[in-house]
Amino acid sequence: MNGASREALAAARERLDALTDSTSVDATQLADELAAVTALLDREVSLRRVLTDPAQAAEGKAELAGRLLAGQVGGTTADLVSGLVRSRWSQSRDLVDTVEELAIIADLTAAQQSNVLDDVEDELFRFGRIVASNTGLRSALTDHAAGAGPKSELLRSLLGGRADAVTERLVARLVTAPRGRSLEAGLESLSKLAAERRNRMVAVVTSAVPLSDPQKQRLGDALAKLYGRPMHLNLDVDPEVLGGIRVQVGDEVINGSIADRLEDVARRMAS
Repeated sequence: MNGASREALAAARERLDALTDSTSVDATQLADELAAVTALLDREVSLRRVLTDPAQAAEGKAELAGRLLAGQVGGTTADLVSGLVRSRWSQSRDLVDTVEELAIIADLTAAQQSNVLDDVEDELFRFGRIVASNTGLRSALTDHAAGAGPKSELLRSLLGGRADAVTERLVARLVTAPRGRSLEAGLESLSKLAAERRNRMVAVVTSAVPLSDPQKQRLGDALAKLYGRPMHLNLDVDPEVLGGIRVQVGDEVINGSIADRLEDVARRMAS
């Protein structure tokens, strides 16, 4: 997002945080209702254009949104959406993207409140690895000809009872309503938002053999000091790494043996 949309998103996230800090707000219900609003705005192109038209009065757009959502969602969700349409947007689609992101953050907040956010992060990562290694599964989940019902049933058979309910909801929404994204890109975005919820960066660590707990601790501490932020490690094993390690943080890829890389990090911190 650029310009006005970026500012509107930042303001919306602050409002959402303020709402979910209150124990009276059900973050899960808020997430579900925001997801429903996302589907409405994604489907009704003319509506979202009206709601983001800079030539229309902000209060008029807010009143329209309030009338449309009355009785369909709770007052908290309606107020949040009304605040969104009062903002200025660079593109009408940015409004939909923002509502969807707020729905995801609300679900992640529910996970955080239940002390299962770490589990959700790990489950999203593992599910992404399963999809990447199973072309048949990926095809079934991304088949445009298949309806949402069969895809949801497939996900229930895969995740039901094996993953947290928040993970199931997030993945189900992504699979049944990808909104033009690839499955891989959608899962990566979910993982980044989950890490951000903890104010952490994500490092995807691929090693030839599983790392020991001391190695994971040393690597996480070294990367946190190097990048200046807490680091969440998503761990993967690939024998083709040939005894070394590959670390990816955002767009930066670090290759080298565990010992060599840690020594290099230590030297950089000391200089």
